[in-house]
Amino acid sequence: MGSTEEQQPTGKQRPTSRDVARLAGVSHTAVSFVFNGRAEGNLSPATQERIRQAAAQLGYRPDPVARGLRRRRTAVIGLVTDEIASSPFAGRLLRGAMETAWDSEHLVLTVDSGGDPAKEDAAVAELLDRRVDGIIYAAFSLRRVRVPEGLHRTHSVLANCVPEDDSLPAVIPAERAGGRTAARLLLDEGHRRIAHVGGLDDIASVERLRGFRDALRAEGITVPKEWVVRTGGEISGGHEGALKLLDGVPADRRPTGIFCYNDRVAAGVLHAATRLGLSVPEDLSVVGYDDQEHMAAHLSPPLTTVALPHRAMGEAATRLLLDAIDTGKTPPATVRRLACPVISRASVGPAPIR
Repeated sequence: MGSTEEQQPTGKQRPTSRDVARLAGVSHTAVSFVFNGRAEGNLSPATQERIRQAAAQLGYRPDPVARGLRRRRTAVIGLVTDEIASSPFAGRLLRGAMETAWDSEHLVLTVDSGGDPAKEDAAVAELLDRRVDGIIYAAFSLRRVRVPEGLHRTHSVLANCVPEDDSLPAVIPAERAGGRTAARLLLDEGHRRIAHVGGLDDIASVERLRGFRDALRAEGITVPKEWVVRTGGEISGGHEGALKLLDGVPADRRPTGIFCYNDRVAAGVLHAATRLGLSVPEDLSVVGYDDQEHMAAHLSPPLTTVALPHRAMGEAATRLLLDAIDTGKTPPATVRRLACPVISRASVGPAPIR
């Protein structure tokens, strides 16, 4: 009876690279070349294919733990979020990160802190103890953040936020350009009387409004002060702001287009327009922002909006982190801004002739 090393694996045993070598009739080193990316120039294509077929027949997969020990890596990256993992709205960022990591044979270990700084510090410490290859810190809404303790001890990248101390690279939406894009959607349809509704005291609000003003200024249009109505970021704020702009105002003195801080505000504007007997987009065009899942496409009419690139942020931050891990070089602490694409639906039309 032969030794255990010489036996073919049973259904309960994990096949080894030596099992693959025996079945393919090659050396153990040849199998290692194939699964460590060193086959080209060392093995013929026919031999490589024979090894891969043997591996498939046995159901062999390289041991990620052993491979990680050899490479001093775990093939796992950490993702610490404030509330993204528990939010369907921003979950696209998480999906983008996970799929990009998977394509590079990495797993993502996610911890949602609920916005508690102490939990964030503890989560980072726990991930470091597990020897993750690097960490992404992501925020639900664009803001300046305190860098969680421990992030500087490994390769780290921020997503949808920027560090207060400008110490780490970040990937964020190009919010100012997004505001310009939103205004252009209305300008290109002939609108010249355009208002802005909603907004919070945050980076996104400030940048979107700046971009909006940029686009109108380029056309020689000055927005009246009273047409910038700051009412927050909820449906009620949009409803309230729209009534201030439209209720009891003669048609030739009210705006024909409204750019809203986000899609929830836009929903409130649409409700107010309906209450006042105004047709969208015939009497009033409305542009939202965020392309909020399960909302924007289902409003009446479906909302034209500028989308936040959540998935692209997850992908870009993960690629940046993986590049740093592969090269061993810390990327510069710069901010990369990603374009916010237009999602055209039915809430924008030509400016009414008055």
